[in-house]
Amino acid sequence: MDAQSYNATLAELRTVRDAIKKARAELSRLEADRDKRVRQLASYEKARAERIAPAAGMSVADIVALAPDLTPERLTAAPDAQQPAAAETPASQPLDQPQPEANAAAMSAPDVRPLAQAATDDAAPAASAPPASTETRSLPSIPQGTAGDNWFTHVPGLASTRPNFTQQARSTVFLDAATGVLVHRDQTHHLHLATASAAEILTAVFQAIPTGVERIYITAGDPWHRDADRYPYLRDAVTAWLNAPIPGWRTDTGRGRDRMAGHFVHARNPVGRYQRDNGDQHVEIRSVGEWFDTADDDPATVRDAFVLLWQALRRHWPDAVVMGSPSQTGRDLWTRTIPQRGQHADGFPVLSEELRGLLHATAGQGRNELITPPRVPDQLPQLVEYDRTFAYAKHTWKSPVGTPRRITATTFASWSEKEQMRALYGCGHWQVRVTVPDVWNHVGLLPAPAPGDRAWHYPARPGTTFTTWAGGPEIHTALTNPIQPWRIEILDGILWDDGKPLDDWAKKLKETWTNLTTQAHFHGDPQQARAAHLAARAVRSILLYGIGAFAQRPRMVTGTTPRTAERDVPPDAEIISFDDQFITWQRPTGFSRDPNAHPEWAAAIWSSARAALLTQRHRDDDTYAGALHTPPGTVVAFRTDALYLTQPQNWPYHHQPGDYLLRGHMAGPVPAPTTEEELLALRDAGRAALTGQEV
Repeated sequence: MDAQSYNATLAELRTVRDAIKKARAELSRLEADRDKRVRQLASYEKARAERIAPAAGMSVADIVALAPDLTPERLTAAPDAQQPAAAETPASQPLDQPQPEANAAAMSAPDVRPLAQAATDDAAPAASAPPASTETRSLPSIPQGTAGDNWFTHVPGLASTRPNFTQQARSTVFLDAATGVLVHRDQTHHLHLATASAAEILTAVFQAIPTGVERIYITAGDPWHRDADRYPYLRDAVTAWLNAPIPGWRTDTGRGRDRMAGHFVHARNPVGRYQRDNGDQHVEIRSVGEWFDTADDDPATVRDAFVLLWQALRRHWPDAVVMGSPSQTGRDLWTRTIPQRGQHADGFPVLSEELRGLLHATAGQGRNELITPPRVPDQLPQLVEYDRTFAYAKHTWKSPVGTPRRITATTFASWSEKEQMRALYGCGHWQVRVTVPDVWNHVGLLPAPAPGDRAWHYPARPGTTFTTWAGGPEIHTALTNPIQPWRIEILDGILWDDGKPLDDWAKKLKETWTNLTTQAHFHGDPQQARAAHLAARAVRSILLYGIGAFAQRPRMVTGTTPRTAERDVPPDAEIISFDDQFITWQRPTGFSRDPNAHPEWAAAIWSSARAALLTQRHRDDDTYAGALHTPPGTVVAFRTDALYLTQPQNWPYHHQPGDYLLRGHMAGPVPAPTTEEELLALRDAGRAALTGQEV
């Protein structure tokens, strides 16, 4: 670019800037007008938020925020329905409603006596319920008395059992939507895809392969993002791509044992499910990104990876079938490890819906936390990334089984210290009141509810008191950490027997992962080595997403309604997008009757993994690794299985699940990241620097 072009572009940029200002002003005016009209409608005595929301292009929650009088009765919580919000509160701050002392058993290891006593007068009181606002989030509690005790049961007649049928493999093809290269078995076809719409893909694939195709994996090109610049969010672009009309096809309604029907809207890895109008052919279009990142891999290499995966799984499961997603595959393989004889031959019963709902609301997944200045320097001396290899596979050796028991504060206080520590080391989920030590100068240890749906933060400010739920491994870590024990008061708890329902499944997957990883390292053919590497990553996804599938979140149904039939939008639906023709909405339908729903297993593994990010013993090396074994002020971020530090560590690495692998190292000075985007950019730069590549 020369000086003249530079100046001309600057002038154009100023014009765009001014246009943006005008557009924003107009948008603000329109939004203000919309809000005014919503409030006007709210004055009508029969006004309903469910009717106003689609007309305004807003969610019911947004309407209620503008006009609180329109709050639906079903959304109005009973006064005692929830535990007071677990707001981060300094212990020295006066509080309005102290918690009754008899409701908590205080612990302050290693002091023995407080472990078995109720909270004393000088114990930090519970935070009072704050005014309703977006700044706090409440966690539910178990009701007192018989009402809560009734939660501790299983759903009659619902249990995970070993299947008596074999899954049917689906004929699969692999398509690069950018180049049009299609691989089917050992044949390669070249398709012309001008727009890569779903209609164009189905037409071109079935012209090349007239019969038999049931699954189309997109290996590159992300066709659902082709028109992303026309929509404010990727999800809107994906929804439009999936729902575009296709002559001769309609949305699949399911078949046989396969209960999967309808499209799955996801910003990155959606699933489109279609069937012929005459119903004699079903096909799904999905992203291979569910399984692994493909980088620049061609469809042939991706197909080879799936073949290697299937062959490797067959060594442990003779009837193994690679299903559409890793979560489906993982759960199907697990059901085929359920014992046919012995204690659990009748299967593993499913918890009551109340306990599953409680676990859904109170058991978070991986720890994701960015620590910003002044807790870390503005300029980092360096940025070092450590990633726990195949981390969840290390924490499947013990899981909850049997009928859970309720452990009240009174019951816990009546136990000896040995009994208390055994319970906390076992399979449990605990409601606790936590106080950070007055001289604490390191990272937070326990999750607390933060603003937003299912968001968590980790209070670390000295003297802070908060109420939360946490798993036994994290509670145990807080009490026995290498720096200073935290004060923990048990308010309520759920305790299971220790069992090994996932052990056989996980061991087989770990062996499969090890074999494929070894093959990737030593294979002489670069393409086959790469395919083996991708297959190993797929095994990781099977275990990772298989565990997540046990959590069984409440189901969300997504649907579309023509703008001309706006009244047909379900009254409890949330509007997620709309255009000139369709309104796209979603609504919760609660928990399905799923025989493989075991959120207690997922919660236990997630808690163990979060605890291992803090401290993990390496017995063979007689040493420890984790965030608490680094100097204060050197931890920059936690990201699920990864730690980002300002100093390298001499932690042992033996290529075993759970070991800390050095993934990236960026020399400083490095500006401390303040957003996730900045952290990810530094992560990529650090990985490239470690491998000697240019960014």
